[in-house]
Amino acid sequence: MDWLITLSLVLNVAVLIPVCASIIAKARWTDTAYGPPSPARGILLSIYLAILLVSAALLLRPVAEMVAALLIVQIVYKVTTPITVRNFANPVVLSNLAIAAVHAVTVHAIAAAQGWI
Repeated sequence: MDWLITLSLVLNVAVLIPVCASIIAKARWTDTAYGPPSPARGILLSIYLAILLVSAALLLRPVAEMVAALLIVQIVYKVTTPITVRNFANPVVLSNLAIAAVHAVTVHAIAAAQGWI
């Protein structure tokens, strides 16, 4: 279970550092992926930064229940993204679904180790 927790948290950090940096820098690809700069994109950046910071903190001091809560919220938002975006071919949607699959395995392992299932 510990290696899965580390994997999920490192995945969050590894993906979110370049994504957040690119949004902040207004990299051209972010307009295609997230739309032009707008209040909504700023809110998304805030959410991404929160997930990044919490993931980094949990890497330093992992608490299984806290990791599970973070990952469950991410799974829900990532799995609902194709519905809200109305586009299954968008690269952000596809990466969200792949990351959600990894996080689901981690949450299952945490749940089994904690005796929740």
